Amino acid sequence: MVDSRQLNILRGTLDILVLRAVSWRPLHGFEIRLWLEERSAGQLEVDDSALYQALHRLEARGLVKSEWGVSDNNRRARYYRLTDSGRAFLMAETAKMVSYAETITKLLTVAAKPR
Repeated sequence: MVDSRQLNILRGTLDILVLRAVSWRPLHGFEIRLWLEERSAGQLEVDDSALYQALHRLEARGLVKSEWGVSDNNRRARYYRLTDSGRAFLMAETAKMVSYAETITKLLTVAAKPR
């Protein structure tokens, strides 16, 4: 059952969120999904196919690299890590995204001007 309080990730934000998730250490897809869900307190709904499409897109752009490894439950898994260009991209896009979010918040929370 889908929680009506869950938020769909706005187009264009999944890539930056995935980059943030792998910015501390290499993670496999399921760990990335858990990271997003935990950090959003369950508010973001992440579709598996959208997540893997984002990972392939980021790898094609050279922002992440992947390699095969063994997960905690002893299964073969593809781990993704941030590249140097991915780190630079993440920093630049984070600054833009935060500025955008602050501007939208100001516009949506401004008190009505008396007539």
